[in-house]
Amino acid sequence: MDSSNTAPAGQEHHPDCMRAQALAALAATAWPDKLARVRAIADDAMLDCQRVFAPMDGVPGRPPLPELVAPAQVRQRSMATQEGRAALLHALAHIEFNAVNLALDIMWRFAGMPEAFYRDWLRVAREEALHFDLLRRRLDALGYAYGDFPAHNGLWDMAERTCGDLLARLALVPRTLEARGLDASPMIRNKLAGAGDTESAAIVDIILRDEIGHVAIGNHWYKQQCVAAGKEPVACYAELAKRYDAPRLRGPFNLEARRAAGFDDAELAALQAG
Repeated sequence: MDSSNTAPAGQEHHPDCMRAQALAALAATAWPDKLARVRAIADDAMLDCQRVFAPMDGVPGRPPLPELVAPAQVRQRSMATQEGRAALLHALAHIEFNAVNLALDIMWRFAGMPEAFYRDWLRVAREEALHFDLLRRRLDALGYAYGDFPAHNGLWDMAERTCGDLLARLALVPRTLEARGLDASPMIRNKLAGAGDTESAAIVDIILRDEIGHVAIGNHWYKQQCVAAGKEPVACYAELAKRYDAPRLRGPFNLEARRAAGFDDAELAALQAG
């Protein structure tokens, strides 16, 4: 559908629309440009919730490095070495870079949601950009840069599978793949702290704190969409996970963080039952 057919009169292709700015940031290839574009989106930017954007080639924009490989090709390195710690931080930075793109993508791709939906995901994009920058700066302090190690693209693969289904996107990206970070963060933090890298461990603490809020946003809008569609959240999640071949989640689970992020007892029971 052509966007000019759905935008209000006089607002076709308005460059200041929050969602248009999100799409421009998503398309940016250099990470400094992408981060600057995210920061430049104002809280009170004009917002056209109904505009349907034409599909755009070249998204998400990303730099030529890191090299993207299959997950099995991203080898583990020892935390006893600085290179090993840098490789772990690089993997986290790549996750956060993808998370910036995911928040921007949901803003432009899915029309017709309330204003609060788009403002929530702008907040997520900003905080993911901050996380990426914290990790990038820490890598720099260790003598490395984003792009120095290969990385995999699992988060974005699921975004592509759910590009036409908002309910599935909410179920399987923030509530599944990003929620796995809630489970993994304590172990990662302890590994870094145990290796004496307290600066990196402190960054992981910041990320976990913020990611609880991000998963909570995903939970809120997933459940809102379930209500709108007349679906029961636990059964709907199981059906979507099967349809889109979501990874099976295995423990241990960070139940405290998941509860803080809005998972209720029925959802946690289903999670633990496998």
